[in-house]
Amino acid sequence: MKTIAVIGLGNMGGPMAANLAKEFNVRGFDVSDKARAALDAPTFDTAEEAAQGADAVLTMLPNGELVKKVIGSLLEADNGEKLYIDSSTIAVSDAREVAQMVQEAGSHFVDAPVSGGVAGATAGTLAFMVGGEEEAFAAAKPYLEVMGRSITHCGVSGNGQAVKACNNMILAVHQIVLAEALVLGERLGLDHQAFFDVVSNATGNSWALSVNAPVPDVVPGSPANNNFKPGFASALMLKDLNLAMVSAEETGTDTVLGKIAAEQYAKFVDSGHAGLDFSAIINEVRAKGQ
Repeated sequence: MKTIAVIGLGNMGGPMAANLAKEFNVRGFDVSDKARAALDAPTFDTAEEAAQGADAVLTMLPNGELVKKVIGSLLEADNGEKLYIDSSTIAVSDAREVAQMVQEAGSHFVDAPVSGGVAGATAGTLAFMVGGEEEAFAAAKPYLEVMGRSITHCGVSGNGQAVKACNNMILAVHQIVLAEALVLGERLGLDHQAFFDVVSNATGNSWALSVNAPVPDVVPGSPANNNFKPGFASALMLKDLNLAMVSAEETGTDTVLGKIAAEQYAKFVDSGHAGLDFSAIINEVRAKGQ
């Protein structure tokens, strides 16, 4: 049985590690004692100890600088050939820098960010978008299949992060325009259920409505039914939008609606709503024009 070290056992990494432990030997590390204690698998005091002797390393960390620091430290501590899978959401340029660093050390790397949130991580139904060489993708796939329902090879290193940024920019725009349409419907006297029944079966349908409807009692399981307790927090949406804006600037791409979405979520987060689900932005729309 192969061994995989999981570095980062937070809201996403913890359940991902738990699913991996069903099929592989898992060695875990997190800076949080609580996160380490929650994992029903061996944990260690340092990332380097956790990765020692492992066939693969999965990182799920908050930002690109930390990913570079941790993987750099692991490469220095153990120069044996390994597969590195980074499922953090980081800049495309950071992912490509890490890929080069890993390859120069004689190991293999894929960037494999995810979609599906905590619920998907727990259920093992995440969608993985993967960048990296074919050989590295083939090696990573058995691990990813334990954690996800959809695994797509998107091309060279960094392309997983690229498509994640593009996808979430679309999602943010959808969620905002859906909020605007719902509030407009409310003010015209339209019932939420009638709105949903028509739009979910018409050309205006989207994941933002059919799965993440920002009004209660329409879609079972949507955060709106639980005071917008996050499946995907507004702070994380803002992080992803900012990464998309960095890529847009680097490539000279005029993302008009993406820029508006980034500005709207920045205001929403700055006003104290970072911990709410990103669909809670409907409350900001309702507060305007009254």
